[in-house]
Amino acid sequence: MSGKYEIRFAKSAPLEKTLAVMLQVADQGAPAGLAEADPQGLSARAAEISGFKAKSMGTLELIAPGGSTADRLLLLGLGKPEALTAHDWLRAGGAAAAQFKSSSNVVVFLDAPGLEVSAHQAADFALGVMLRGYTFDAYKTKKKDDDEKLPKKVAVTIVTVSHAEAAKLLDDANAVAGGVLLARDLVNLPPNVLGPVEFAEKARQLEDLGVEVEILTEKDMGKLKMNAILGVAQGSARPPRIAVMQWKGGKAKDAPIAFVGKGVVFDSGGISIKPGAGMEEMKGDMGGAAAVTGLMHALAARKAKVNAIGIIGLVENMPDGNAQRPGDIVTSMSGQTIEIINTDAEGRLVLADALWYCNDRFKPRFMINLATLTGAILVALGNLHAGLFSNDDELAARLSAAGEATGEKLWRMPLGKEYDKMIDSKFADMKNSAGRHAGAITAAQFLKRYVGDTPWAHLDVAGTAMNSPSSEISQSWASGYGVRLLDRLVRDHYET
Repeated sequence: MSGKYEIRFAKSAPLEKTLAVMLQVADQGAPAGLAEADPQGLSARAAEISGFKAKSMGTLELIAPGGSTADRLLLLGLGKPEALTAHDWLRAGGAAAAQFKSSSNVVVFLDAPGLEVSAHQAADFALGVMLRGYTFDAYKTKKKDDDEKLPKKVAVTIVTVSHAEAAKLLDDANAVAGGVLLARDLVNLPPNVLGPVEFAEKARQLEDLGVEVEILTEKDMGKLKMNAILGVAQGSARPPRIAVMQWKGGKAKDAPIAFVGKGVVFDSGGISIKPGAGMEEMKGDMGGAAAVTGLMHALAARKAKVNAIGIIGLVENMPDGNAQRPGDIVTSMSGQTIEIINTDAEGRLVLADALWYCNDRFKPRFMINLATLTGAILVALGNLHAGLFSNDDELAARLSAAGEATGEKLWRMPLGKEYDKMIDSKFADMKNSAGRHAGAITAAQFLKRYVGDTPWAHLDVAGTAMNSPSSEISQSWASGYGVRLLDRLVRDHYET
């Protein structure tokens, strides 16, 4: 869990009864910390015998040889120095943490020959350690024997010449890690535990960090004429909520930036019910709302110098006798009418009212929404990129750059009038589904009708927020995708 590792930076550290992690780059000779951890240089012989070449994220573990006071040594390869990216430092931290095993004291030597490790790279390594340490086992009553032997706390000392500056960045790393792990927890929680009301209360807990939180009930939504989101919720016994989170870290006169998340806590498909196989995964259909909540945690915890709004629409989509029907027509908060073609195209209805409300009330500099919106984006991009749709080239370019830097990658998809025509309705202003062809694009075209001239981006995270591939920094079903991406966007471009 998030509190498992106690991390500090130092100029040096004692090695008695420790795991010594020694970073090494390819084709550059010795690993970091050789004089301290392996004064006789016997690890070089072990590397030769095993064929360890310090390739990126390669590891070699050995019992500490004579002359070393450590218990174990771990050589960790970084590959060629010129190929290292910022994301590789997170991966390295995760790869190291994966080998901590039963060690309760770990010393990491970062400064491999051939490298000049910056404070930011050192902090990224620490963040990678934190992210790899996440597990979700709250509902397991029996632990594996190996798990019982793992220490509850691990002291990690990272030795580097940039220790003083890196230590100043550790609070920020902890803030971002906290946001990512919060998002993972929210997506992983079972749907009987995390309904719309319970999710809203999770958002309210951000008040402890200085976030102003307001919860809109179904009565409030009715007064605002949010019939699109209310239509989705009417089939569930559990009432909807909208959580409005405000972080005021910038100047009072500065317009805020805004993030809007789809929070369908469970999506049965409604009357257009989904197939039963795999439906349990629809507890993760609130991955966009989880990311927005995690982002607001990160911004507040690191005291970001920006005014930011987070709005999450929280509903459950169920098929009871009062549920919305195909053929129904609803009037959204904007006054635009929507013909319901498919009740399983519900996320865009939730976002339609949330985006309009956000734009109308807060007049933000830009809006970015995140949603596990379409299976079509999975068909197009798999689970290695999220889909990016935008009406603003500068915002899209900044998001793409943040994605490359963080490893939470985006691929820009098209928008256009031709696609827009596909959602025109015979009976209303628009329909909520145009069928399978270009499904991710027509969903984005639908959302675009609710943002006006405000710079806007839609991130379809259906393939990246849940059931994501395992990596050095995530072994969880829920990835927390979007928190680091958007924190990096804010950090690089929008803080005063």
